[in-house]
Amino acid sequence: MEAKAQVRFIRISPMKARRVVDLIRGKSTVEALEILRFAPQAASKPVLKLLQSAIANARVKADQAGERFDERELVVSAAYVDEGPTMKRFQPRAQGRAFQIKKRTSHITVAVAPAKKKETR
Repeated sequence: MEAKAQVRFIRISPMKARRVVDLIRGKSTVEALEILRFAPQAASKPVLKLLQSAIANARVKADQAGERFDERELVVSAAYVDEGPTMKRFQPRAQGRAFQIKKRTSHITVAVAPAKKKETR
C-alpha cells in the first residue's frame, strides 16, 4: 500500500532540493531518515519532515485497511521536486538601474511503499 506526502510552495530552489531528494530515492525509509538527519544541506530538514509525514500516512492507511504495518519494510518508491512559482524582487543598482532577484519555490513529493520481495525459483 503506497502512501504519499507533499509540501508545496517551500522557499528553497528546486535545484538545491533535488540534490537532497536524489540521496534518498530508492532507499529504505530507515536508511533515508538517517541520511537526512546528518545531511548538511538546508533542504534536508523539510525533506526529513516530509518523509516522516509519508511514513505516518502509510501507518494510517495500514490501520484503516486492517493490515500489518512495519516501518522497516517501507522503501522510498518515488521522490521528486517540481518548480513552484517564482517571486520576483528588484534590487537597485548603479546609475539608476534595477537588478531582478528571483526567489524560487519548490513543490516536493515523497511516496513510500512496501519493498517488493524477490521471487525465488
